[in-house]
Amino acid sequence: MTIGEASAKYDIPCPTLRFYEKEGLIKSHRKKSGIRDYTEEDCRQIEFVTCMRHAGLSIEALKEYLSLFAKGDKTIPLRIELLNKQKEELLEKKQAIEASLARLEYKISHYQEILLMEKGKETK
Repeated sequence: MTIGEASAKYDIPCPTLRFYEKEGLIKSHRKKSGIRDYTEEDCRQIEFVTCMRHAGLSIEALKEYLSLFAKGDKTIPLRIELLNKQKEELLEKKQAIEASLARLEYKISHYQEILLMEKGKETK
């Protein structure tokens, strides 16, 4: 799969894929012409990195995770710790988003009530 195809499939800009590769988060192979050629394994790595970035994992944390992964199963407890930390951060963000949504819903409802009251006054 070329970089353009990967970009379209995973909805990631080509420069981002190049950046991930430069940072060592993903790999690509090259055709004889020098064009990037992502294998199925490379694509699974792109999916993983994308998922973790959407979860809020920093580039540094991803590098740490991948480094731990490369060291084998003895690092599983450290990987669990890293992922649990990220999970807690996401849960905190989720609570903040839910609170913001509740506030927005309240404001929208409040303004809709005002409009209804004003419309009622106009018809009298």
